[in-house]
Parts: sequence; C-alpha cells; structure tokens
Amino acid sequence: MPNGEHNRGYLRYVALGDSQTEGIGDGDDTAGLRGFADRFAAHLAAVEPGLQYANLAVRGRLAGQVRSGQLGPALALRPDLATVVAGVNDMLRPRFDAAETAGHLEEMFAALTGAGAHVLTVTFPDLSRIVPLARPVGPRVADLNDRIRAAAARHGVTVAETALPEAVTDPRMWTEDRLHASPLGHERIAAALAHALGLPGSDDSWTLALPLPPAPATRSAVAAELRWAAGFLGPWLGRRLRGRSSGDGRTAKRPQLLPLGAAPSGEPGAARTP
Repeated sequence: MPNGEHNRGYLRYVALGDSQTEGIGDGDDTAGLRGFADRFAAHLAAVEPGLQYANLAVRGRLAGQVRSGQLGPALALRPDLATVVAGVNDMLRPRFDAAETAGHLEEMFAALTGAGAHVLTVTFPDLSRIVPLARPVGPRVADLNDRIRAAAARHGVTVAETALPEAVTDPRMWTEDRLHASPLGHERIAAALAHALGLPGSDDSWTLALPLPPAPATRSAVAAELRWAAGFLGPWLGRRLRGRSSGDGRTAKRPQLLPLGAAPSGEPGAARTP
C-alpha cells in the first residue's frame, strides 16, 4: 500500500547502491545505462520539474563498500531524498553475515535521515525462486529483508516491498544472468518506489502479474540451468576466487546533482529520460 508520504517537494535526489542502482540490465555501457534510479527520478521530475539527481552507485559493491565510498559524497550533496539499495552482493558471498550487512545499511539510513533526507529502500526477492541453483540463498534473503524492515522502522525509512509480488519471479523481469533486473524489472522497481512514496499518479499496478508465458519443458529447463551455471555462475565465482569485482576501476556514472535531462560529461546516455 502507498504510504501517502509525498507531502513536500523533493528537489535533490541521490541514489546509493550497487549494480541494480547503477542500472545494469537496462541499457549497456556503450549507449548508457538507465535503471530503476533513473526511472524513479523521472517519476519525481514529473511532479517536481526542478529536480536534480545524482547516482553514486557502482556495480559489484558490498554494503560496507557502499557505506564507506558513497555515504560521505551523498551527504555532501545535501539530498532531501535518497535511495539506499545494497546487500545482494553480500548475500552471494560464502561468509555472509546478515547482521553486519544490515548494520551497514542502518548506518546509511541513520546518517541520511539525520541530515534531513527522506530515505527509501527495497526488500529483495528470494533468488532461489528465480535461480533454482541458488536455493541455499533463500534463508539469507529472508533474514536480511527482516533486518532491513526493522532498521527502516527505527529510522523512518520508506520500504518498497519489491520482494512480495509473485510477478518478481517472472523470467521477463530479469536479464539472462538472473541477477539483474531487465528493463521491465527496473521499470517495476521504480514504480514500486513511486507508489511507496505516494507520488501523484502512482498505484499498485507494479505488483500485477504479466501474461503467462508457455511453461518450458523439463529438459529445456534443465538445459537452461546448465547454460546459466556455465555462462554466469562460473565466471562470477572465478572473479570471487581471484579477489576481483565487476566494479574494479569504475566510478559513479552521475556523481553530481544535475537536472534529469543533463548527461554527465563522458557518460553518454547516463541520464536519459523516458
């Protein structure tokens, strides 16, 4: 249900996070990434034409790295609205500590709300419902989501419950790697945030199921799992074993507050509007 919280103008929106916030899965590094944060900024700009928007997210970052690398710059931008979305990279690590990960998120919630920003976050869908081979991650997701809800309640953070609708398990909501939202998935996350904030014109249509696709044959489903493991899981594990990250050497795509239609220098397409 919407929280009906849009009772003031938001003119300075800053997004903190990892690859989902950066926009992986919605566009590419050549034409430019869009992603849910850009799309949510467009929802905001439709209500507040003077909106300025910064996106500090970098792919591959753990929650602690988001806190250490992005919180200070975010506070320096004096946002009145911020999104904090991180923790999936932590859940996929062998030594995941839900309390530690949630602690990093809560530190960001506390600092941003303490500086006067309204903060939004999300809950995460159970990856085992999307990637059967990720079944052991299911309890981790539930644990982290519960901790996110509790931390959000302590600091007045708005939570978009993107974990709950059945539609989140639809393959069309995800890219081929099944770890990043597709353009449609990013669109739904943005709509969920707009609805949670109570923006004019938002509603719960983001929760609705898509028309059902044909069910794959068992043999095809098994083959798809094997292809996924070879094409995505293997390389991901390889980077972890070598101590590497997909975000090595990368910086934020939109480090300064700018009007939504203004693309940062050297980042073609990074600030495209719908």
